[in-house]
This record gives sequence, C-alpha cells and structure tokens, in this order.
Amino acid sequence: MNRIKQLFEKKQKDILSIYFTAGFPNLNDTCKVIRELEANGIDLIEIGIPFSDPMADGPTIQDSGTIALRNGMTLKVLFDQLKDIRKDVNIPLIMMGYLNPIMQYGFENFCKECKNIGLDGAIIPDLPFDDYIKEYKPIADKYDIKIVMLITPETSEERIRLIDEHTDSFIYMVSSAATTGAQKSFDEKKQDYFRRINSMNLRNPRLIGFGISNKATLEAAQENSSGAIIGSKFITFLKESDSIKEAVKNLKEALSK
Repeated sequence: MNRIKQLFEKKQKDILSIYFTAGFPNLNDTCKVIRELEANGIDLIEIGIPFSDPMADGPTIQDSGTIALRNGMTLKVLFDQLKDIRKDVNIPLIMMGYLNPIMQYGFENFCKECKNIGLDGAIIPDLPFDDYIKEYKPIADKYDIKIVMLITPETSEERIRLIDEHTDSFIYMVSSAATTGAQKSFDEKKQDYFRRINSMNLRNPRLIGFGISNKATLEAAQENSSGAIIGSKFITFLKESDSIKEAVKNLKEALSK
C-alpha cells in the first residue's frame, strides 16, 4: 500500500507535514534535511522542486528556490540525490513543484522515477484539475503516484466534491488565496472556511497549509482537519540557523508557543 494511504489509516489527527526546497540552503542538503525531519517525528515531507517562476509562493520560498537553482539543483540532480533515500527513511515523501520542469522531464518519466526511488506522491499547484483527469491521472495511477490537489476558500463546493471523488490520498487545503508565508493567527473568516469544509464530510482527509508558523495557527489547522503543512517558517529557520539540526529544533520550539 502507498505510504500516504498507510499514514492516514494509522493516524487520523495531528499529522504534521513539512515542506522544504531541495538544494537549499546548500545543494547537497536535501537528504540531510529529510533524515533530520524524520528523526524528529515529522509524519510527511514535501520535497520542493525549485522553479524560476513560482506563482503561488511567497518571498521566503521564492528566495530559497532562487538559491537552490543557483546552487545547481535540477530535477535530474534531485532524483540522483534521492536514489538511496529508502535505505533508511520510511515516512511518506511527496514531490512538490510546478508543471513546467516536470513536463520538461516528461510526466511519465517523472512518475516512473518517483516509483523507482520510492516516492509516494506529487503536488503540482498549477496542474488544472480537468487536465489531471484527462491526461495525467492514468499515468500517475499506473505508477501508484498519488497526485494531491489543492483547494482554496474560493473553490466551489462542486469542484471540491469532484476533487474528492477523483483523488485518493489527501486534499491540500490552502488557508487563503494569497501566496505562501507565515502568519501569527487565522482570522474568523479563515476559521469559517475550515469549518465549512470540515462539515462537507469528504471521503479524503485534509491537511491545511499556508501561514502556519506557531502554536495558535497549528492548533487551528489541527482542529479542523487531519493536520497541518508548514513551509515558509521552516525555510526561514534553515536560512537563519547554524545547522539543519538546529533549524528543526527551532521549528519545534516555535510550534510550542
């Protein structure tokens, strides 16, 4: 069984997923970051594929992508870095990146390489849902790569139910229509959105991302979904800390207060 499915069968609440940009802060840090996160109890990791035009990303993740590209990170380099990751890493690993570099690599080649390495899914923020159904889903299903779709406060109930019907892992619930970035709290409007989606009784579990950076935002996400996704806050710590170990320690402290 796919590791994402295994995770959500075993653990229904308080799942914590961390996003980081591959090749940041240094080209060869990718596997070190993954191993350190797993050692500290993280449930799921999203490995960011850096791209020169990241539409949905705020300045923190954009900057990390620029540095990673400057360091020499490419999809080919990333797959080479990850080729032995399953020798000692057991938690689900998801690739997250924009469609352009994946298409340049070839979507079926991408899915095949993910399968060969032992990766479990992909999040492609700019992949249109209709195109996913018609062209990409059969290929992803062939290699058991779960494609995770995003919803926002503006996504219609009809589209949410379609996504729920045609995907089979979890739904990435974006906290707002804005770009990524840390927030100190979620206002009542966002919390109403969380409760509204929660009341739809969807088949797939949901993780809430964008803006989670402290105990208040983490608990708000956990209350209304299966858990939370954190990216910008962790990348900030990777940039400012003296080591990967210290960055993970600082993240855990930030989420406790």
